[in-house]
Amino acid sequence: MLPKILVHICCAPDGLYVLKLLQTHYQVTGYFYNPNIHPIEEYQLRLKETLKIGQFLQIPIICGEYEDKSWFQATAHFKNEPEKGRRCDICYALRLAKTAQVASSRNFDFFTTTLTLSPWKKAAVINHIGRMLGKKWGINFLEADFKKKNGFKKSVELSRQYGLYRQNYCGCLYSQR
Repeated sequence: MLPKILVHICCAPDGLYVLKLLQTHYQVTGYFYNPNIHPIEEYQLRLKETLKIGQFLQIPIICGEYEDKSWFQATAHFKNEPEKGRRCDICYALRLAKTAQVASSRNFDFFTTTLTLSPWKKAAVINHIGRMLGKKWGINFLEADFKKKNGFKKSVELSRQYGLYRQNYCGCLYSQR
C-alpha cells in the first residue's frame, strides 16, 4: 500500500502537475487552504478550478476554511514588504501549519505543498518551514523543489491542455502592486 500524503494546493495549474507527479508514489489527497487569496471572487474561481483537477485525476480534495481575517492579521505589519519578503514567509507558514495540522489529525504519512513549483517562490524557505512544522505536528514533510526538471514549464503545458484558469498574481492583494 502506498503512503498517504496531503498536498497543500495553492492553485489548480500547480496542483495538476504536482498531484500527477506524486500519484505514482503516494496515495494523494489535495488540500486547498489559501486565506491569502483576494478578492473572494478570485478565491472562489481558484477553488472551483482546484476541484476540477481533483475530478480529472480522481483525487479527493479537502477544502479548508476561508480565513482571510486571520491572514490579514498575521501579515498586517508586513504589508509594505516587497514580494519574497517576510510577509510571504508568514503566509507560507500560516498555510503549511494548517496543512500539517490536518495531515496529522487525519493520519497521513506525509504532507507537502505545490508552492515550490513557482519560479517566484523560495523553495529553501518553504522546505525549512515545512520541516519545522512537521516536527511540531509529528508528521513527515516531503521536501521538494517542484520547479526543477522544467516543472513550471510542464505545469503551464498541462494547464493549457486541461483548459485551466491561470492567474497572474499569487493571490494576495499586496502582490498586485
